[in-house]
Amino acid sequence: MGMPSWLENIVFYEIYPQTFLDTDGDGIGNIQGIIRKLDYIKNLGCDGIWLNPCFESPFYDAGYDVADYKKVAPRYGTNEDLKELFQKAHEKGMKVLLDLVPGHTSTDHEWFKESCKAEKNEYTDRYVWTNDVWDDFQDVGSIRGSIRSFSERNGCCAVNFFSVQPALNFGFARCDKDWQQPMDAPGPMATREAMKDVMRFWMSMGCDGFRVDMAGSLVKNDDDQEGTIALWQDFRKFMDEEFPECALLSEWGEPGRSLRGGFHMDFLLHFGPSHYLDLFRVEEPYFSRRGKGDISEFVKTYEENYAATNREGLICIPSGNHDMIRIKETLDDEEIKIAFAFLLSVPGAPFIYYGDEIGMKYLSGIKSVEGGFHRTGSRSPMQWNHSANAGFSSCKPEELYIQIDPDEDRPTAEDALAGKNSLYDEVKKLIAVRKEHQALQNTAPMEFVYVKESAYPLVYKRTGKDETIYIVLNPSGQDVECDAQIPQNVQVIYSNHGEAAYADGKWKVPAASATFLKAEN
Repeated sequence: MGMPSWLENIVFYEIYPQTFLDTDGDGIGNIQGIIRKLDYIKNLGCDGIWLNPCFESPFYDAGYDVADYKKVAPRYGTNEDLKELFQKAHEKGMKVLLDLVPGHTSTDHEWFKESCKAEKNEYTDRYVWTNDVWDDFQDVGSIRGSIRSFSERNGCCAVNFFSVQPALNFGFARCDKDWQQPMDAPGPMATREAMKDVMRFWMSMGCDGFRVDMAGSLVKNDDDQEGTIALWQDFRKFMDEEFPECALLSEWGEPGRSLRGGFHMDFLLHFGPSHYLDLFRVEEPYFSRRGKGDISEFVKTYEENYAATNREGLICIPSGNHDMIRIKETLDDEEIKIAFAFLLSVPGAPFIYYGDEIGMKYLSGIKSVEGGFHRTGSRSPMQWNHSANAGFSSCKPEELYIQIDPDEDRPTAEDALAGKNSLYDEVKKLIAVRKEHQALQNTAPMEFVYVKESAYPLVYKRTGKDETIYIVLNPSGQDVECDAQIPQNVQVIYSNHGEAAYADGKWKVPAASATFLKAEN
């Protein structure tokens, strides 16, 4: 089965539900707030939403510690609210992906409480346990630590991330000890079916698929990740059979593996081998006007991944997400425009993190909320207007879930919609250009035309059915020239800060500029 056709031309918007819009005045965002702002998202040009976890949770890790996979957390609303979000989004031609956390639950989950009991039951093998409380998890692949001495059962329980996130048991690719179960043992197989059951529940209610948290870590002792790849191929088979129009997106960051595992899309991340950080989030980002960045390692890795996937899935490059500092921390609005010219002209489904389209800031040094720590500064409330709490909530400022940007000149969506935010206008314009040209959409082939180590410009081409579009980007503050192989009879379909032009046998590219050039096939 190929991928759902709607993935070919979709642009996603990531929403952190806690801080998007609060409609009941408790200082925390909710699902009705998202429903209320669907037109805002659609107006920007985004027709897909990825929602961070919104299920019942003690919220020690912002909802990535699930206590009940089939129940919306009361602070966000009800299952009915989520069902309404699916319906309203579909009426507007939009899709909604939920965040699935299959690798671990919260210690509050009923499965875990049953698993802790001394007498054997159907949940005994739902989690990864040793046989003895003194036997820990040193050097066991994909296990971050343990929790112990809290259960009547004798044993240590593995954790995936924080100490409140016990690891679900999908089995071991290599079993070194007697407590390690193979992938096809009854316990791991039951876990697998339980997770399919969760997915089935939401997809049958109208959810359009899932972004999967820590997707590469489920099978333990899986050195080459072949076990995990096989596991996800089984999940993909289930989806193809029962929900062929739904999508599967991984937090893995290694497309050569994840897409082979059956994911339709994989994110490039701020960790892993992709060199994603070189673009926007190192000391000298490639997209800075200082012009000291290097994109060559990123391109090399991207090309390897692109070849490995055989273009059977999408490599997605996000503007940011809830786990990394905001792009505004390292680039200013003008630099971000050129970054978006890149993000919105490469293959894969683009992902815009809420607020990046208006240039929201990273709030450094603010108090950690719900396991956010340094990430908390990227999760501050969306800035809607100039009213109290930037229009996010009617609560008292000290009751806000996360503090708001205190800067009186903070950007707002209201100003953006009134034409007072050129970054927003540029993002909207770029999405529109992408939507108009099949060559710029998610599955059209890409080829790098001009890339030099620690140099500018960057030139690549996208080949569509009827046209080829050359993208010429010079984020540096100096005019540059290059001998890129671009036909001379091309038409400019988008430019920012001047246009690349051919003269004296060279392509001259203005400082801090982006140009899209169209050639008929």
